[in-house]
Amino acid sequence: MMDTLQRFIFENAAVRGELVEISETWKQIQARKDYPAPVRTLLGELLAAAALLTANLKFKGMMILQMHGDGPVKLLVIECDSDLRLRATAKLAADAVIPEGAGLNQLVNAHGQGRFVITLDPADKLPGQQPYQGIVPLDGESVAIAIENYMLRSEQLDTKLWLAADENVARGLLLQKLPRDGGTGTQVADDLEAWNHTVVLASTLRKEEMLSTDINTLLRRLFWEETIRVFEPAHPSFHCSCSREKVGNMLIMLGKPEIDAALDDLGKLSINCDFCGQHYEFDKVDCAQLFATDNARDALQQAGSSRH
Repeated sequence: MMDTLQRFIFENAAVRGELVEISETWKQIQARKDYPAPVRTLLGELLAAAALLTANLKFKGMMILQMHGDGPVKLLVIECDSDLRLRATAKLAADAVIPEGAGLNQLVNAHGQGRFVITLDPADKLPGQQPYQGIVPLDGESVAIAIENYMLRSEQLDTKLWLAADENVARGLLLQKLPRDGGTGTQVADDLEAWNHTVVLASTLRKEEMLSTDINTLLRRLFWEETIRVFEPAHPSFHCSCSREKVGNMLIMLGKPEIDAALDDLGKLSINCDFCGQHYEFDKVDCAQLFATDNARDALQQAGSSRH
């Protein structure tokens, strides 16, 4: 069964929705690292949420979701591009103890210092354009509530999420109240009533049901009395964008003195991609070529600038 994201809209309510199930991609992510069950649950829920949010991007590019804090789990990261290609990783403290059944606050936000970050990175940036980044306190007892709070605070969008993940699948449901330009007081009241009605219907969904039921069945089961228009489904997949060139650029950014010192201590540099586990090695000759190429590039750019 292909990983699937299904978008839909209510014909008689200003509400849109999405359902996603990610199985094959999720298994590929887990094959690279063996996470404790509570960490796996959080990462899987964030994975489903990333696909749901990225499906609404209005540009080609990347959305990055990060939750970092002061608990035994230092960082959760999901990257998803506009083609729904995903990669994910979690970083644990060296001395991490993961209690069975622990949730978001206990694992990431143990002392209230956690942060939730969404980065939007367009592929075709204008000159000088930087990625947009929103950073807020990690506010909520679950991944779903933290994202709902972010969307209301930063995007002024009424959003509800239901997320579930185990070792086999990550599933999620998103509902958003569509903004309406203008409108009478009666229309506003009707929109609010319709929104509350769809949220009540979706709130009958339980995690056990989400984990055991495919999204087509969930859609029929939840909204069988509603008139719904569905769109062509999309299919999330695993993709890691790491490369030897990108690792080389990272080493260049660290600077030649630091790299030379590391080479003196280690003889060669060994780097593993946190997302896919791909291994890269750079010896003294490799690093000398990196900085020789970088210096040559800078010299050419300076020469080109002096001619104008």
